[in-house]
Amino acid sequence: MSGTFLGMPAFPVAAKAAVGDATLRANLRHATHTIRDKRAAAVAELEDWDRLREAGKQIKDHTLRHLDRYLLKLEEAVTAAGGTVHWAADADEANRIVTALVRATGETEVVKVKSMATQEIGLNEALEAVGIAAYETDLAELIVQLGHDRPSHILVPAIHRNRGEIRDIFRAEMGEWGRPAPDGLTDTPADLAQAARLHLREKFLRAKVAVSGANFMVAETGTLVVLESEGNGRMCLTLPETLISVVGIEKTVPTWRDLEVFLQTLPRSSTAERMNPYTTMWTGTTDGDGPRDFHLVLLDNGRTDTLADEVGRQALRCIRCSACLNVCPVYERAGGHAYGSVYPGPIGAILSPQLRGTESEIDASLPFASSLCGACYEVCPVAIDIPEVLVHLRERIADQGGHRLERAAMKAAGAVLGSPRALAAAERLAASTRRLHPKRLPGASAWTDSRELPEVPAESFRAWWKRNRT
Repeated sequence: MSGTFLGMPAFPVAAKAAVGDATLRANLRHATHTIRDKRAAAVAELEDWDRLREAGKQIKDHTLRHLDRYLLKLEEAVTAAGGTVHWAADADEANRIVTALVRATGETEVVKVKSMATQEIGLNEALEAVGIAAYETDLAELIVQLGHDRPSHILVPAIHRNRGEIRDIFRAEMGEWGRPAPDGLTDTPADLAQAARLHLREKFLRAKVAVSGANFMVAETGTLVVLESEGNGRMCLTLPETLISVVGIEKTVPTWRDLEVFLQTLPRSSTAERMNPYTTMWTGTTDGDGPRDFHLVLLDNGRTDTLADEVGRQALRCIRCSACLNVCPVYERAGGHAYGSVYPGPIGAILSPQLRGTESEIDASLPFASSLCGACYEVCPVAIDIPEVLVHLRERIADQGGHRLERAAMKAAGAVLGSPRALAAAERLAASTRRLHPKRLPGASAWTDSRELPEVPAESFRAWWKRNRT
């Protein structure tokens, strides 16, 4: 399993295979519709939701404009509180830093609280390469790991699995990773949760090193914040002797007052809850309470390049709520694996190509994995205009020659539409040859295999007007 899913086909190929999986589509439809309906009800309870949304946008934009200053302030505050800050320019450097820190402890295993940044850089694989086992403790991440699978959703990584599949995975795999599943395990949620609880408890109690991400970092005090629903994260963040947090630099917020906004919008947008069940905050180290050593790895990995793009940088506002996935008609049918990234759905379609570049076939295809319906923008709690960024990235890819046929067609269309005389001639030609027009357009099967070309009328509006109004 790779954090960047290298070698996967481009989105159209992967999506075509996913759409044919009836079980996958049923799982996705049930889960996404359930989550989005609950979210809509939770958001409707707040009369000032639009103002909170705008506040979140403004806070994020202000922070990104002055990110250099706030990162230095964050480093100073974390250091003053007893932590150690490391700067990682890319995935390789981050993996080297974390690997060295774990090896320095002499331990050969770590427990992890759900972290998309560590999945992004492929940390589990890097640790495994040097003989260190990384155990996922978030329930959905545990299901994915035991199933030798990949996450397919930001909030619910195992959304593509139903209860029967999870039961079978637990029965077959738990014993290879630690405590086996109980005899006679059923697929009821309570039994599955209890099996996971027993399996993970022994890992929590013996682990000396933990790895986490963070939802937010408060520059004012050096405080890191993790929001989760199960309590497994708190076990990771408090019991081990050494805590290593790998966090993208864009997760910074200036002050505690700014954090207040996101503690209201994130739970409602993600889990449709008024308040998050477990919100864990820590500031450096404290004698006799929590980890003795704390390391913060600040991850760039393409974020600075994204920040330089005036249109694309708004993707860095993302607070990973996953609301855009749950309303996206494309994600609902194709699933998360088709995006070939730890960041699936609409946000992944604009974030991954900016973090990784658009040179690969899969990254060049992601901005086109959208109908541009705008539902993602409507639900985003920080008002990321995802359709705007998608169009912006499509233009960039076209400029790079990624879609030569489309670029040539648009250039020719521009020449015709820009000249009344040429347009009139084209209309006359199209009308006179209408009986010879094919139903499918040669060379554009990806578009016309599922669409018929519109029938050209016998007479253009221009000709009708001239005949009837002259």
